[in-house]
Amino acid sequence: MLQFDEKADRVVPPTGFTARLTVFSAFAMAFLAVFALALSSAAGRVADRWGDELAQSSTLRISAPAGEAATQTEAALRVLRTTPGIEEARALSLDQQRALLSPWFGATLPVEDLPLPQLIDITESDEGYDAAGLRLRLSAEAPAAVLDDHARWRRPLIDAAARLRLLGWASTLLIALATAAMVTLAANAALAANAQVIAVLRLVGAKDTYIASAFVRRFALRALTGAAFGTFFGIASLFLIPAQDDATGFLTDLRLQGWGWVWVMLIPPLSGLVAFIATQYAARRVLGELA
Repeated sequence: MLQFDEKADRVVPPTGFTARLTVFSAFAMAFLAVFALALSSAAGRVADRWGDELAQSSTLRISAPAGEAATQTEAALRVLRTTPGIEEARALSLDQQRALLSPWFGATLPVEDLPLPQLIDITESDEGYDAAGLRLRLSAEAPAAVLDDHARWRRPLIDAAARLRLLGWASTLLIALATAAMVTLAANAALAANAQVIAVLRLVGAKDTYIASAFVRRFALRALTGAAFGTFFGIASLFLIPAQDDATGFLTDLRLQGWGWVWVMLIPPLSGLVAFIATQYAARRVLGELA
């Protein structure tokens, strides 16, 4: 393990290009890491919200001629209200159906002129209900009723959100690897550019660990500084995204909550750690070649 000496990095002349490259790389990668973590956090919230909302709700759709729709709706409501596991069943009014369709067709949609089915919103209890048995009862009392328990919608949506969360973490890992690669290249360039200085230091008795510590300390601090600024500007950019009151908003819900803030605050020190390991590896390899 290298021992840091604050005076050690003064013996090696600073290299302007590698300094700028390291700081910029750390800045850019930290900026992208903030958005990757925000995407992962937002995907996790969406998965939880969709799972909770769809798990205890169902929809009954009644498609019948105008003269029979009201009769079958009342029959279906009687069946639903006497079914164990159902807390509430309510038929949606025209205004409520218009509100459901307004995001796609606008608020002025003439719902009353369209042959829309009657929708009944069902709220389940924690125990749930027997969907197969309910369908049998409905087929006898309200033949035009079609029960949708959201099972075919819930699983794909939750899976998609979970994969987006995994994608966010995979992106963060790739960003860390890219940072390590860029720092390694910059450290290699700095060590090669100071080959003559390293040779002189060895002649006066400096050990390789002392020489390497100068480069490790310098690049770790550069990466830490660049990542700190990148994290700050990344967080500031998240606040520039317009907020949406609708709970179903996804891309407008890229805000950090709970553990998301902890992970984002860890970006600068982790960037410094990645730079420390990468520079240490590069220093050992290049000093071995110069021996």
